[in-house]
Amino acid sequence: MSVLDNFESWKDFLGDRLHQAQGQGMSQQAITEIAYDIGGYLSNQVEAKNEQEAVLRELWNVASKEEQHTIANMMVKLVQDEGTGK
Repeated sequence: MSVLDNFESWKDFLGDRLHQAQGQGMSQQAITEIAYDIGGYLSNQVEAKNEQEAVLRELWNVASKEEQHTIANMMVKLVQDEGTGK
């Protein structure tokens, strides 16, 4: 099963990657920019595997570039307390 198949698994995966990036000294701005790039990639290249991902994709697709940055920042905040090493 892929981490994309289940939203909770996806949040744990993102939380682990976030903590790893923070542990390596990556700035919050750099993390948010990477989240923005990943959001764009997922929206354009990956089929939504569950209802939550479908909603995020729809929101992303109707959002302006500034709003997409906001969505990316909110996703970073959402997974801040997630992950297997919480």
